[in-house]
Amino acid sequence: MFQVSEFRFKALVSAVAAASIAAVTLLVTPIQGQAQTVSNENRVIGSRYVPTIWVDPDGCEHWVMDDGVEGYMTPHVNRQGIPVCRRGDVCGVMNSDQFFATDSFRISHSGQQRLREFFSQSTATAFIITGHTDSRASDAYNMRLSFNRANSVARVAASTGARIADVRGYGERLPAASNATAAGMAKNRRVEIICIR
Repeated sequence: MFQVSEFRFKALVSAVAAASIAAVTLLVTPIQGQAQTVSNENRVIGSRYVPTIWVDPDGCEHWVMDDGVEGYMTPHVNRQGIPVCRRGDVCGVMNSDQFFATDSFRISHSGQQRLREFFSQSTATAFIITGHTDSRASDAYNMRLSFNRANSVARVAASTGARIADVRGYGERLPAASNATAAGMAKNRRVEIICIR
């Protein structure tokens, strides 16, 4: 019984190794008619796959390989098959009224300086930036404005060397308070910074 299972294990390892070699060969082998070579090297121009890690809203990591046309993504798991998830928490909430003019996604100079200080002093390994609005305009407008404001914050963060895992705009879809009052709408106009540790 032990010899049979050991034989099956070796066969499985051999099959996985053969499949891995075949997959690597497919990625490296030039496609006829589409590949260009440089100085007689067997290198494909324009077909470079760079794996990166994308962090989902729950803080779980995914391996991503995207060649610009079609993407490939798979959960990053440990040796036991358990997804690798980081602890993420909201570590900063920017009141949009203090950082942006009405209907604008440009951050004031003083606001940019405050953000640079925040990101420079943070101990997080990465950040997820999410934008939110109140419900006064159309859904499409609010989605665009919230995404643009989150991107503005992400640009400032990137200028300090901070790693941005994701940027999202939720518009009016995730209110922090009721949109029935002016105070509630002011709370909803915000950009949240989620720290991944």
